[in-house]
Amino acid sequence: MTTRYWHYRAVFILIINVCLYASCQHTDLQLCQRCNGTLQNATALGRFCTSVEGLVDGRCCLRNDNPSEAVNVIGLDFSNCNLKHVDDLQEASTAIMIDLSLNPIFNLSDSVFQGFIQLNYINLPANLGCPGGNASWEKVEVKGDSCLCEGQKNVCNQTGQMSLNCPENSLCAPYGPGLFECSCEHNFHGYKCLREGEFPLVLVFGPLAASTVGVSILLWVTQRRKAKSV
Repeated sequence: MTTRYWHYRAVFILIINVCLYASCQHTDLQLCQRCNGTLQNATALGRFCTSVEGLVDGRCCLRNDNPSEAVNVIGLDFSNCNLKHVDDLQEASTAIMIDLSLNPIFNLSDSVFQGFIQLNYINLPANLGCPGGNASWEKVEVKGDSCLCEGQKNVCNQTGQMSLNCPENSLCAPYGPGLFECSCEHNFHGYKCLREGEFPLVLVFGPLAASTVGVSILLWVTQRRKAKSV
């Protein structure tokens, strides 16, 4: 190995470590640039971002409370973007406020907001209902050409009990407006959380790892023979 090789390698590793440590503060979230313009300061969302001193990137309001963690989207302003449909917003799953008003959106699936457990405010065109239904929100208000949904409810706590759709030995956790997910309690695993005891990691992943290594070695040997024959 040459000295130049080790020099480049050291520089490369240094850059990677710096990026990981700083969580790459300069974001390249494609979602934030999907609509032209920038976040509107005069709206409720804009005032919220100003109050929390969020970093504005295109149509996103960002915040990073921990330098060792990734930058999170806390506000998304897609108002008046001429959107006819909305399908993938997962880059903004940490959003607290979203504005989709003044768009010709005809239908909006609840699955778009899977995992949006922090979403507490969403402004929609008046022809659309609140994701998860009105019962999933503390306040629903239709005013003019917009529908405002505020205060996402925890569907697991509406009856004060675990969701009836979760099997025994599992816990209910919110997973977005009107959505929930079931996770096995401690010491339970498997189909419908029926198996008790520690998950057998060695028994499950041991043979899988061994077969992967075996196939890799076989491919390496066969490809090496072909290369030599050529």
